[in-house]
Amino acid sequence: MSDPTAELRAAERRLQAAQLAGDADALDQLLDDRLIFTLGVHGRTYTKRDDLELQRSGAQSLTRVDEEELRVLVEGATGVTWFLGTLAGTFGDDSFHARMRYTRTWIRDDARGWRVVAAHASTVPE
Repeated sequence: MSDPTAELRAAERRLQAAQLAGDADALDQLLDDRLIFTLGVHGRTYTKRDDLELQRSGAQSLTRVDEEELRVLVEGATGVTWFLGTLAGTFGDDSFHARMRYTRTWIRDDARGWRVVAAHASTVPE
C-alpha cells in the first residue's frame, strides 16, 4: 500500500459515486457483508442486503451528492471517514434534500481492498 490515506479517500469517493449512480454492483464490492448502517435520531439499522435492495429496486435514487468536507483516518487495516455534504433524491414516492454527516468505519485486506463495515448518518442543519 503506497498511501493508505489516499487509497481510503479514493474508496470513499468511489462509494459516493456508486450511490449517486445507483450502482449496486460497485456498492456490493465496497460494502462488507457484515455492514450495519445506523440512520438518524431514531437509530434504525440496515444491512448490506437492505442497501443493495434499495438500489436494485429503484426505491431510493440520488440526484445529488455534494461533498463539503471529507476527513480520513487510517490505522493499519482500519480506517474512518467523516463526510459532510448535501444529498438529494427520492425515497419511494417522496423527494428529499438534506445536509448530512456520515461516519464510516472501513476495513482493508489485500484481496478486496477497503470495505465499509459500519456507518452512521444524521442530518445537519443547513
